[in-house]
Amino acid sequence: MECKQWLNWLKLAMICPLIAGALSSMSKRHGPCPKENLNITGGSFVLSKGYSDGSFLKYICPYGYYPSVQSRRCQYGLWTPKTSTRKPPECKKVTCPNPRVLKNGQVTPYKDRYYVNDTTTYSCHFDYKFHGSVVRVCKPNGKWSGSTPICGHDSDHCPDPGVPPGSSRTGHMFNIDNKVTYHCDSSLTLIGSKERVCQDGGQWSGTEPQCYGDFTYDTPEEASEAFSSALKSNLAVSQQYEEDQPGKKITLDQGGKLDIYIAVDASDSIDEEDFNKAKNIIKMLIEKISYYQVSPNYEILVFATDVTQIISMRDFKSNEDARNLMEVFKELDNFNYESRGGQTGTNIAKAYSAILDGMKIEEVTDPQGFLETQNVIIMFTDGRANMGGDPIPKVNQIKHFVTKNDPKREKKLDLYVFGVGDVDTNYMNGLVSQRDKEKYFFKVPDLDEMQKMFDSMMDESTSVGLCGILRDYDKDNKRSAFPWLAQINVVRSPYSSNCMGSLVTSSYILTAAHCFKEGDTPDKISVTLEKGLAVRVEKYILHPDYDITAKRHMGIKEYYEFDVALIKLEKAVRMSVNLRPICVPCTRETNGALKLSDSDGTCKKHEELLMSNKLVEASFTSQMEPATDVPRKIRNITIKRGKYRDACVEDAKKAAGINVKNAKDVVTDNFLCSGGTEPKIDDVACKGETGGATYVNKKDRLIQVGVVSWGVKDLCSKRNPDPLSQAHTRDYHANLFSEKIQSFLKEHLGNYTIGHALSFF
Repeated sequence: MECKQWLNWLKLAMICPLIAGALSSMSKRHGPCPKENLNITGGSFVLSKGYSDGSFLKYICPYGYYPSVQSRRCQYGLWTPKTSTRKPPECKKVTCPNPRVLKNGQVTPYKDRYYVNDTTTYSCHFDYKFHGSVVRVCKPNGKWSGSTPICGHDSDHCPDPGVPPGSSRTGHMFNIDNKVTYHCDSSLTLIGSKERVCQDGGQWSGTEPQCYGDFTYDTPEEASEAFSSALKSNLAVSQQYEEDQPGKKITLDQGGKLDIYIAVDASDSIDEEDFNKAKNIIKMLIEKISYYQVSPNYEILVFATDVTQIISMRDFKSNEDARNLMEVFKELDNFNYESRGGQTGTNIAKAYSAILDGMKIEEVTDPQGFLETQNVIIMFTDGRANMGGDPIPKVNQIKHFVTKNDPKREKKLDLYVFGVGDVDTNYMNGLVSQRDKEKYFFKVPDLDEMQKMFDSMMDESTSVGLCGILRDYDKDNKRSAFPWLAQINVVRSPYSSNCMGSLVTSSYILTAAHCFKEGDTPDKISVTLEKGLAVRVEKYILHPDYDITAKRHMGIKEYYEFDVALIKLEKAVRMSVNLRPICVPCTRETNGALKLSDSDGTCKKHEELLMSNKLVEASFTSQMEPATDVPRKIRNITIKRGKYRDACVEDAKKAAGINVKNAKDVVTDNFLCSGGTEPKIDDVACKGETGGATYVNKKDRLIQVGVVSWGVKDLCSKRNPDPLSQAHTRDYHANLFSEKIQSFLKEHLGNYTIGHALSFF
């Protein structure tokens, strides 16, 4: 069929394994292949069709070993690739890349090679600060556990990017526009960014490189964690409409923001069993995505020598029947292995070319819609194209076409590659996107492992409750931009008090402990969430170490350490576009928001990613507008750390009721500090805004790092409801990274039966 309408984004997939293609010099030989000289030293082999033409031979090695030749195929009476009778295939011990590349530190023990289960320990030289994993273990897939150890000074604009195992780095300056370049050892292939640049925001461009051997692969768990984290973010951001409950039906909105391309290798290099497995994987992925109630458009392709459409993007967009997932699955089932005809080649370049042609058609059809569409291409391949030329130039054309040479549009295109089986990784890096903290290349041993990966890719039961989703402001539904926002009123005689809070699960509101006084009962507490939604309070829980009178004997009239509390609702609220939790650090939910794998996710890692700069840009909200469920204003602040923190803490002594010599008696490490005029002027909190979430925006997800607690001076008045900070006006926020606050949150938010519990580390 013609290569048309390959439509926009989420270009999913292509499975083009193995060698594919005929050996013209042997085209007249179609008999069985010989049974001799097939054994592998130290292992065994299995055959898909015995010794007949087209049979696939796969070598198998015991735990901790890999085959020097992974697979062979019977073609025209001979096994390919041909092996030497003098040096038959053998099972070799898996090694992990050389870890002795730690700059300014020490790796023990020192060994020439490191094998499976070998353990290494890392430490820094004097005056260097350690980041990463102290202990790492060589895993059976040829990768080290944990994260790259780094010894740095933290004195430059960007943190030390480190040197991953098996690599070398050129460049040791880490200020704005400085570059570092990586190379892998000769036997390894670099996956990730060969060059990284220190950017204005204090982050490195691209993504940390990894050095892969021929035998290195990602486990289904690793691939699932990394890919689903990125995919969840795309799906969440792309959502247009949502119902009160999660559903399995895709509702197409006419200005769809997400186009999904799926292409399957149907060349002679993939047998019928694997072809059917590939189709099932595709159906599984489409079904998983449907739980997100997004409105994607699909095109499904098969490619070999040529490219064939199973599902046309144009039909999907214009034909209501074609948008029915059952019809999509039916079309997939109807295209069987025999439908591919006599095509035997593997033309990856032509598959990308077809996608590009489709994009061009979509741009002509709807220029504005094309600009707003998220493009994601996910290619499943072994990289062993035998016709059509190098696919990298075609990929570069796609990049140019989508981004229009505008760096801001780079996020409109995601290029993934899944390597399946005996993968040629030499040019894979040119087929994938390179963005900070995101992984775009995955390598799995076979389609069975791939199916396990997709099977565990998403947790449908919680997808509708994804935390911290940042939505564009919608004038028709302002609440959807603040779905976690809560306002709290406590009725007392003669005066009531107001505080802010944040929805952190479907059953709990996080706020400040000082919002409550002795004698307050649940019936006196009202919580405002979405307009028109009445919620009842079961109880409130103060942090056990909060004691406002604890340091009066020291000259501190009111002491606010551990100023956090939880309000438990009688009934869990139903998650929707207007009711979603904000992200809480040190949880697996926030791990997904930060696009980290489970193995990389730690509380320390979250703090490094969110709070590593000396000035951390953050926000909190004002009270809600009267009769609405949205804040009147967003307060923008910079959390002072490093050299800026001491002055911020010192100003606490200027607050009324404070009479101490040492400001750290008032403001401990369990507080975050904002305000002042250096290096820029902050917003400050007004009465009624305490208890609200202090949050940062990371990768378009909002993550709460503190609770607004108290301030040096109230500058707010009716005439000036939105004051700016003065030189010594500071606000202090309960630090959610505090070990004791984390323990409190984990006790109550990670262990209950109503609603969805958070998964703390």
